[in-house]
Amino acid sequence: MLATSLLMLALAATDPPAPLPQVASGRIERLADFPSTHVPPRHVDVWLPEGYPDDGPYDVLYMHDGQMLFDAGVTWNRQEWQVDEVAGRLIAEGAVRPFIVVGVWNAGPRRWAEYFPQPAFESLDAAQRTVIAAQAAEMKQPLAGDGVHSRDYLRFLVEELQPVIAQRFRIATGPAHTAVMGSSMGGLASLHALSTYPRVFGAAACLSTHWPGGVPSEDSPLPAALRAWVADQLPEAGAHRLWFDHGDATLDALYPPLQGQVDPLIAAKGYVQGQDWITRAFPGTDHSEKSWAARLDQPLRFLFPPADSQ
Repeated sequence: MLATSLLMLALAATDPPAPLPQVASGRIERLADFPSTHVPPRHVDVWLPEGYPDDGPYDVLYMHDGQMLFDAGVTWNRQEWQVDEVAGRLIAEGAVRPFIVVGVWNAGPRRWAEYFPQPAFESLDAAQRTVIAAQAAEMKQPLAGDGVHSRDYLRFLVEELQPVIAQRFRIATGPAHTAVMGSSMGGLASLHALSTYPRVFGAAACLSTHWPGGVPSEDSPLPAALRAWVADQLPEAGAHRLWFDHGDATLDALYPPLQGQVDPLIAAKGYVQGQDWITRAFPGTDHSEKSWAARLDQPLRFLFPPADSQ
């Protein structure tokens, strides 16, 4: 299990080739090598649905691991989220409000350090940080010193990228129209974004959230640190919507009991299952883009319900 987990977490951060993704629906505009004073530059691929900009203003979905979203022909594992196919179909059917997708590429070997919630990491003592830093290096995800950079990553999203998206594209602004989504470590990053910037992000979808935090082990301090962070910093219910899900195969086999420990913390904040919060299991599914694509329509329907259904 340990060897498999290390391989999957490392491969998730591998840089694929850089041609523009080919999409079956809508079109891609690339903000190439988007500069930042907080994190290294990276591509940002913006998906615009058929008919854009006629149905604007559009809601916005920020997605992590942007190189894995649209075209299996350019990804490391020849899988994709099928975002253009699924989102395009839902928008055309009127099943969701029209939205664009901002696919932010991960930073390869910095992925873990940019996605792990910084408050949870900073709650560890010095000895624990040293152990986690060694494990990160083993995953080919070395830390800068003994720290993580997820606050800087969120500053990049909110302070640098969002103003450009608002200026360049015909979008609606404000948390009611802005959501964030990711899987695995990207699930943690999505929850971190909403918790840190609750006036920016109104909803988060966290698929196959990596609640082990890093290398799975019985004595790892990371799951408890993440739970304490959720209990302390998740916004109270009333203005936000949360989606969590998981399978039960490959790396996802670790998640059901850990999600079960997080769910009461979400309920304690006042979120109500089936209303402003969903946790859903998908038996028989694994930790892969193929599995996330197969159920992508469900979190998208939750994040962007048609105006007449709200």
